[in-house]
Amino acid sequence: MMWGPSGSFGWGGMIFGGIFMILFWVAAIALTVWVVRLIIRHDQPRHEAGGQSPLDIAKARYARGEITKEQFEQLKRDLM
Repeated sequence: MMWGPSGSFGWGGMIFGGIFMILFWVAAIALTVWVVRLIIRHDQPRHEAGGQSPLDIAKARYARGEITKEQFEQLKRDLM
């Protein structure tokens, strides 16, 4: 076995190899956490109407005359 510049990396190779292995695992775990957070965030319901509940939206639509009283009552029954 040859030691030195022509045969192996010696102690420097072992140290840098260990550092790169740690960096690899840190990057792999960080990537996994990032992907899981994206999936969780995607699955959560979004309130696109400024945080209003569906019933509040139905009330506002009824007040503006966009839906009839019968439609509003049906929506209210469906949402409750």
